[in-house]
Parts: sequence; C-alpha cells; structure tokens
Amino acid sequence: MAAVPPAARCLFPGNKDHRTAITVPEFKRWLKQFDTNHDGRISRKELQEAIRRRGAWFSGLRAHFAVRHADRNHNGFVDDSEIDGLIEFAERELGFRITADAAAAAGSPRPFAGGVMGPPAAVHPLYRSTTYMAY
Repeated sequence: MAAVPPAARCLFPGNKDHRTAITVPEFKRWLKQFDTNHDGRISRKELQEAIRRRGAWFSGLRAHFAVRHADRNHNGFVDDSEIDGLIEFAERELGFRITADAAAAAGSPRPFAGGVMGPPAAVHPLYRSTTYMAY
C-alpha cells in the first residue's frame, strides 16, 4: 500500500484557501490505492484507512457517514457510479478541493460573486457539526 504524501494532508483547519485543487480522476486514483481487495469498490473499512491517512480525527465515524451519504444502493460499498456523493462528502468534511478539469485545478480558487467563494453547500443535519458551549 502506497503512503499518502504529506502535501495531501489537510493540516490547517479553518480557512480552506491553502488547499491544493485536484481533479476527479486524481481523487479516484488516490482513493483506489486504499482498495485493498481490488474489487473496484470502497468499503467502510477501506475508506476509514484513507481518512486516517488523510490526518482527520474520528476516521471510523467519518467513514461511516461518508458511506452512508454516498451509497445509493445501500450495499455498504461505494462504487464508481456512487463516487459523486463521496466527492461531495470529501470536499465538505475532509478538506479536499476537487475540480472537474485540470485547468481549474491548476488555477486559483473559484470565485463566486464579488470574489467570495461559492455559497455553502446544503448540509444534511446529520452531518452538521455542532459546538456546545458551557455557560
């Protein structure tokens, strides 16, 4: 199993402007290295290892939510037809910036209106992080 290069890890939470954009095929190649049984599908356990290597905390829980989010046929695996849901989850929860083409990946962040990053994606309440404050 190949090691994930340090540049692929999200070490600076918060402001996401530092993230390097990758293309969808590059994301699939990165993910494919964790397919240990070479069946062409990503299981929750394989995804857990990928998330752990990414440097994220709670990799088991995140993998559970990612598979639950992306797995449309509810077989417990994410295959090529369900990769869009996993890409969405990876951008929102794992610090990836995934673009459709190589030209956008080489450029700067995609501006929305007035130079502001695009609108926040609708987040399912199950995946929304909650901060509890003690008064």
